[in-house]
Amino acid sequence: MERMIMYVMAAGVVLGAIDRIFGNKKGYGKRMEDGFMYLGPTALSMVGMMCMIPVFSKMAEQLLMPLYHLTKIDPAMFGGLLAIDMGGYQLAKDIAVDAGLGAYAGIVVAATFGCTFIFTIPVGMRVLEKEDYPFFFRGITAGLVTLPAGLMAGGLICGFSVFRILHQNGLILIVSLLLMAGLKWQPERLVRWLGMFASAMQVVITIGLMLGAVRYMTGISVVPGLYPIEEAMKVVAAIGIVMLGSLPAAEFLQRILKKPFGWLGGKIGLNEVSVAGLFVGTVSVLPQLTMLKNMDRLGKIVNTAYIVSAASMFAAHIGFTMNVQPDLLGALIAAKLTGGFTAALLAVFLFKNKMPENRDSGILSEDH
Repeated sequence: MERMIMYVMAAGVVLGAIDRIFGNKKGYGKRMEDGFMYLGPTALSMVGMMCMIPVFSKMAEQLLMPLYHLTKIDPAMFGGLLAIDMGGYQLAKDIAVDAGLGAYAGIVVAATFGCTFIFTIPVGMRVLEKEDYPFFFRGITAGLVTLPAGLMAGGLICGFSVFRILHQNGLILIVSLLLMAGLKWQPERLVRWLGMFASAMQVVITIGLMLGAVRYMTGISVVPGLYPIEEAMKVVAAIGIVMLGSLPAAEFLQRILKKPFGWLGGKIGLNEVSVAGLFVGTVSVLPQLTMLKNMDRLGKIVNTAYIVSAASMFAAHIGFTMNVQPDLLGALIAAKLTGGFTAALLAVFLFKNKMPENRDSGILSEDH
């Protein structure tokens, strides 16, 4: 699996490079450039947190071990509350009692629930128009409802039993239910809290970046146990190399599948922008969210539901997993696609027949 994926990415690099040499006439060269340009934002979101994770791991172990003895839920599952590339993987691995669960929480859980919790919800609320909030809330809710399907698929590939997957994900399921309740009854307050948490994370990331850089430049370590910044940068560089090929490859797939997916979208009731958004979200969340304003109402819900699990699979998450835990690449893809497609199908099932009525009556926006 890993070798096949890497060959696909390598083909994407070749495709992008050839197009760039001949003037970016097909757009693949531009996508290759975009992959390289993602290095900066990726480093800013990852490196500082990676530097600080050893410090947090010691604190987390002391706090979480009593809870582990009480519930037998591995402390690693708390790492899954963070995004995979924002400290979730490192924290889960460092505090895990069971190394297998540490890898599962850090890759599968952190790449689905963690990214939704830390990134998609607070960022979505910042970039979306207020009139799109009701569609966004419904999509996130549908994605959280079907999240267990993705977590189950990934866990089974990791070799865990159904009971163990359900037991270990108890914390994640409880937090998911709280998020759904918050989106239903107190969306503004929930988003304010998540925004405050995201801001606190930003401060921690910046401090970690500063401390790591000072240690590298002067040899002075203000905080003992920091992860070396140069090692963290190597991880980012590896992700960037994969993104050089993943973005052109995703662009190629989007083009060759445009007609069949366009036909399918027409049958379901999605406009062209909505269908394209599903491809874009599989590569990166932010550009998909900015496209939401041009989607039809059903498309807004379906796209948001889909990215709860499937967000950023083709770019950052495959790149990250290939570098740190390549043996879990199959589990990552299975979890993201299972969760993403089941969420999209649920959204279509729940809301397709309501859309014509909602266009006229405004029922969808009255709930929020």
